[in-house]
Amino acid sequence: MIAELNRLVELVEERLHDDLDVASLARGLGTTEYHLRRMFSSLAGMPLSEYIRRRRMSVAAADILEGGDLLGIAVRYGYGSTEAFGRAFRSVHGLSFVDARRNGGPLRTQPQLGFRLTVEGNTTMETRITDRPAFRLVGHAATVPLIHKGINPHIQAHIASLPMTEHSRLKALSDTEPAGLLHVSADVDPDYAEGSPLTSLHGVAVSDTSRVDDDLDVIEVPAGTWAVFRAEGEYPTELQKVWAATATDWFPSNPWRLRPGPSIVAILDRADDFSTATTELWLPVERAA
Repeated sequence: MIAELNRLVELVEERLHDDLDVASLARGLGTTEYHLRRMFSSLAGMPLSEYIRRRRMSVAAADILEGGDLLGIAVRYGYGSTEAFGRAFRSVHGLSFVDARRNGGPLRTQPQLGFRLTVEGNTTMETRITDRPAFRLVGHAATVPLIHKGINPHIQAHIASLPMTEHSRLKALSDTEPAGLLHVSADVDPDYAEGSPLTSLHGVAVSDTSRVDDDLDVIEVPAGTWAVFRAEGEYPTELQKVWAATATDWFPSNPWRLRPGPSIVAILDRADDFSTATTELWLPVERAA
């Protein structure tokens, strides 16, 4: 995966003036757009689309300082007007292209990225691969913003709004793996951009033949393969460490890639105050080509 990401960066650099078709680039690299975007975002700390925008504006800054025609520069970098180009330029550099041309800066340059696999320890990830038939995730869903670190207060508020009896009712419905109460993230932005909306469902997994009450939200999950990662300790810190390590350590070292689908956190055990927990992170995967 590291080689594919570095080749992607090279292709972006070669085509800064083009309308990049990321899906086509991914196919040429022997992977999928979904997996490529998720791995790039996880390892680079920014969405692929944001990196492309920053690189374009970094290179465009040189054209601005050289005094070229503004509309011609805007069109060269894929913008239909100087106004749209100006907004993108200001969002990256923090000043207008007029001020940049007049004063020479200051400019915020995005360097070309390079990915390397580094060994930072010998922590073993407790992982299992399991094939599951089709099932359904049922419970109560809400649209919340994606937050990378710490407790997501929007998810916390959503769960807290449910009566205690509802947690017991849901748990009684569980009849298949992943077992017990689940935190589900679905409809996640492929770039995994912080603040982007996602569907958060508090619920359980049931077989696809189970009857579901009309007042519950349902996410249909087709049959497929899952990688299951176990995390123990401070919550949610240890879970988020494991989640990050799937991108930095596990996927680059194993013949699997992410496929579209919900990510699921199963709470196996927890302290009364939820300060510590034992959890399983379920990620939908497929064999890499």
